Amino acid sequence: METKEERIARRHRERDEQMKASPGYLTFSIMFTLAYPFIAVFTFVMSGLLALFSGISKAAAWVVSGGKSK
Repeated sequence: METKEERIARRHRERDEQMKASPGYLTFSIMFTLAYPFIAVFTFVMSGLLALFSGISKAAAWVVSGGKSK
């Protein structure tokens, strides 16, 4: 006879197996795998642009304040 914990674990495994066999899960998994490099590059580029514009903003604030801004 299985314990309550074993029964719960078995139900979770069965639910996970059903979910992973669904067309939606398979589609998402494939699309995410294919899109991941583009997402990573986009994030890197946007972070770089944010850092660049932040630097420009700090420089402009320094110039406008007459060199007193930190």
